Order: sequence, then C-alpha cells, then structure tokens
Amino acid sequence: MSFDPALLVYGLIFVAVIVIVEGVYLVVFGKSISLNSRVNRRLDMLNKGQGREEVLEQLRKEMAQHSTTSAIPLYSILAGKAQRGGIAFSPPQLIGLMGVLAVVSFIGLSIGTGAELAVRAVVAVVMGIGGVFVWINNKAKKRMAMIEEQLPDAVELMVRSLRVGHPFGSALQIVANEVPDPLGTEIGVIADESTYGRNVGEALKDMAERLDMQDLRFLAVAVTIQQQSGGNLAEVLYGLAQVIRSRFKLFRRVKAITAEAKWSGMFLSCFPFGALILINLIRPDYYDEVKDTAVFIPACLVVAGFLVANVIVMRTLVNIKV
Repeated sequence: MSFDPALLVYGLIFVAVIVIVEGVYLVVFGKSISLNSRVNRRLDMLNKGQGREEVLEQLRKEMAQHSTTSAIPLYSILAGKAQRGGIAFSPPQLIGLMGVLAVVSFIGLSIGTGAELAVRAVVAVVMGIGGVFVWINNKAKKRMAMIEEQLPDAVELMVRSLRVGHPFGSALQIVANEVPDPLGTEIGVIADESTYGRNVGEALKDMAERLDMQDLRFLAVAVTIQQQSGGNLAEVLYGLAQVIRSRFKLFRRVKAITAEAKWSGMFLSCFPFGALILINLIRPDYYDEVKDTAVFIPACLVVAGFLVANVIVMRTLVNIKV
C-alpha cells in the first residue's frame, strides 16, 4: 500500500476550481462586488451613471433570484446559501459554471492522472459541483459574519440621525451612503424602496427572512411596532443596538473560549488520516504482511466507523449554542 501522487493532483485541481470561480466572479462584476470594497456596490453603480431605478431593479432581481428558483434540480442545495451570500450570478449561470468547471477538471485530470475515463468523469463532475458549493458556502459565511459585525454600528448611526431630527427614511439613506458592503447595499435597497412607497417595516422583515438573521428580525419588529403604536424610535433603536452589540460580544467570547477545543477536535479528527499518509510515504510495505488476510478489510471498515464517530462526537462537543 503506497501513497498515490494522483491524490495531490486531485487536491490541486479542486483548489484551482475554487480560484477560477472567484476570478470569473470578479471579472464579470468588477471589484465592487468584493466584500472588502470600501465603497458599497450600490453607490459604485450610481457613480458610474446608472439611474436609481435601474440600480434598484438590478439589485432586487439579484437578491430574489435564488429564492424564486430553488426548485431547480441540483440547485436547491445551493439556493439558501447563495441568497445569504448575495451571489450576483443567476441560477442558470451557476449551473453553467458547474458544467464548465467539470470540463476543466476533466481536462486537468486527463493530463495529470492516469485514471480510467469513468473515474475521471465522475470526479470531474464532483469537483465542478463541489467547487461551486464550497465557494458559495465560504461567501455566505464571510458575508453574514460581516453583516453581524456592521449591524450595531449601523443601528447606532440611525439613532444619531434620528436624534438630530432626521426622519427614519433619511437615517436609512445616511447608513446606505456611509456603511460599506455588504450591509450598505442591503440598507440602500431598503432606503430606495421606501422612497418609492414601500413600507419600511415590511422591507426590513423581508431582508431579515432572506438573510435568516435574528438581529435583523429584532430591528424589523422594532420599526414595525413604532410605526403602528408610535413612541421614541431613537431610544428603542439605541436599546436594540446595545442588545445586538452585547450578543455579538458574547458570540465572540464563546468563539474564543471554544477555539482551543475546536482546534483540538480538528487535530484529533485529522491526525489518523495524516498518520496513514505518512506511514504509506515512509514505509510503503507496512501493511503488506496483513493486507491479504481475511480480517484486513473488516478491520479497515471498523476503523473507518470509529473515525466517523470521532468526527461526529468532536463536532458535537465543541458546537456550543448561544
């Protein structure tokens, strides 16, 4: 039993697939689509001369396209994450990208490995779909983490605007102009919708449901109650900002406390696989004396079962809900 260098080729091709997806995304939509852009995408589109209605229509279409097409085969597993990740690619474009990446993977596997045609075809399809899935999942996680971090500051900016006499619609517009992406563009769409007559509470509620974020639901409920019952919205939002910031600090504290346990669990889960690879590299003949015995395959299956159970138990132990 020896280490197959083709496994390294598979890994490199999969990484290349993810890099290609990110590169194509930035080329098609420009640097303004990047989450670390200092000017949010909505303002960038307005500065390039696009009309306000045109920008609003395009952004609303991009935000809703994944939820309305989640019934497409193979795409339903990506729809929710693509929606939270704010992926500007349309579902047909993502499916087409999977096909292109599968072809690229197949060519790479044909050049770099000597696997059979059927194996290369199956692995290429898995890489095409898996590469897009991993990329969308990473985008969604990064975007949601940034929105959670930006939200307390954005709400406090609304509070300051309300206290100096601005109406809530103007406060939203100020946040849309001052806060970078991803939250800046999201709030900008709500500000534009309210300008054209949509109820702000409903727009905030739709945004909270689309992003599946509890803190945004709190904001939507606070604004809706104030619209129906009246009251000092600035004080309500100030208290909400303190609650959101406290929750964010608590999440960060829990993350810091459990970081060591998570890394220990990851190490203990990955160590057996790393040890197996090193043994095959250092002593390729290590299993020669036992691999032909009747109990070798059953023993391997038992060990694999224990490894899977180890990963599940480790994830359960460090997955602390707050």
